Amino acid sequence: MPHNPIARFHRWFNAACQAGVPQPETMALATADAGGRPSVRFVLLKSADARGFVFFTNGYSRKGRELRDNPRAALAMHWLSLGKQVRVEGPVEPVPAEDVDAYWHTRPRESQLGALASQQSAELPSRRQLVALWKRLVRTYDGKHVPRPPAWTGFRIVPEAIEFWTQRDHRLHERERFTRTRTGWQRTLLQP
Repeated sequence: MPHNPIARFHRWFNAACQAGVPQPETMALATADAGGRPSVRFVLLKSADARGFVFFTNGYSRKGRELRDNPRAALAMHWLSLGKQVRVEGPVEPVPAEDVDAYWHTRPRESQLGALASQQSAELPSRRQLVALWKRLVRTYDGKHVPRPPAWTGFRIVPEAIEFWTQRDHRLHERERFTRTRTGWQRTLLQP
């Protein structure tokens, strides 16, 4: 395939890792509710391949609810020290439960307990209450397997469009947009 934006993404991501960019997997995730009201937050990319870009979260969180109501999203990754940015847009699909379970088992135990304690995006009467619940769970699951909360899940953004931005002098940045077609990817240059 002459234009493979997934392969290019991996080259850029690996370059960010090798350059020591702090948390190069950080991405801004934009969603919108059923009424079209947007919201954005940072999440961590956990895998990327020809099928799409995967992240995990609590399905009852604001982003989880928005993705159920309006299953489209956009993400942006920016590696300032490299002068590079990647944008992805497309529909969102749930990650199969067996993949969610497999990833759950790789998480640090403290993070598993944190996910079990948090009702992400729900109002919190006090931080002390959350920390107390986490400590109680630490004792409850001491020496035991921490179960994955039923609401904890994964989503995959299936890319319809991927844009690569490279910083250049005089703000004449390079922008390339790859749009998925039935036969592969179509490359278009964009004005900066």
